Order: sequence, then structure tokens, then C-alpha cells
Amino acid sequence: MFAVTTSSPAETEQLGAALARHLEAGDVVGVRGELGAGKTAFIRGACRALAVKGRVTSPTFSIGHRYAGDPDVAHLDLYRFESMAPAEWGDIEPLLEGAITFVEWPDVGTAFLPAPRVSIELRHVDEAHREIELTTTDAALLAALESAQCTDSLTG
Repeated sequence: MFAVTTSSPAETEQLGAALARHLEAGDVVGVRGELGAGKTAFIRGACRALAVKGRVTSPTFSIGHRYAGDPDVAHLDLYRFESMAPAEWGDIEPLLEGAITFVEWPDVGTAFLPAPRVSIELRHVDEAHREIELTTTDAALLAALESAQCTDSLTG
């Protein structure tokens, strides 16, 4: 586990970007956190690092977006679901092909999603600060995130 406290949406985006530099097509990132904790800001930062142009928004009402990038990015938001049926998942699965996938509220899709390479948990510390925990079993990825380069990117 790697934990960081950010003090602005820009810093949360920077952490997302730092992670994205170590991801590849097929990777799944589960993103958990209370409403307003910065899940979409984190994903927006990752998208920018992956050369996604244009607006990155939470797909709460459309379930998922696919953004052209290097590689493409799939962004799912399963907040509205208590469970998923195979028929619903069949509509979502094409979004994931050949993409890095970020899933907000991933617990609903556990039966359908590949195991996440990284799990992210965002928590409010106060109005301005967020504690962000990144968990992975990939020791090389964890070491890269803990490196001075990653933390330096947060401090400017």
C-alpha cells in the first residue's frame, strides 16, 4: 500500500497521472471513495497523462465513456447499480477492449471485471485535503509509486 495526502484537485490529478505512466492496456484500476472525494479528478489526471484530449467527466448516467488516448481509456461509473446482470455487462464489455480501465464504485462489477491491478481509495480529510491509498500486489509498481519521482510530482 502507498498513501498520499493531497491538498487540491490539481494534486489529486497529479497522482492519477503518476500512476497512469505505469499502466498498460488491459489494466483495471478500481476507484473507491465517498461522493466528492476526488475519484473523477484522479481519473482525469490519469487520462491527461495518457494523451486523452477533451473533457473527462464522470459517466454516472451513461455507465461508461471511452476516451481515445495512448492507449485508450475506459471510464466506468457503477454508482447507480446494486448488482449487474450478464446482459448489462455485455453492453459494457466492448468499452474495455484494448484500454486501461478505471472503474468508480467497482464492487458492483466484481463478478464481471478482471481483477484490478491497482485499487484506489479516496477519503476526505477536510474541505481541501484528501487521503489517497493505492493498493497493489505488483511490487514493481508499488516501488515506482513510492519513488521520489512520484512524490516530487506532487510537491511541484
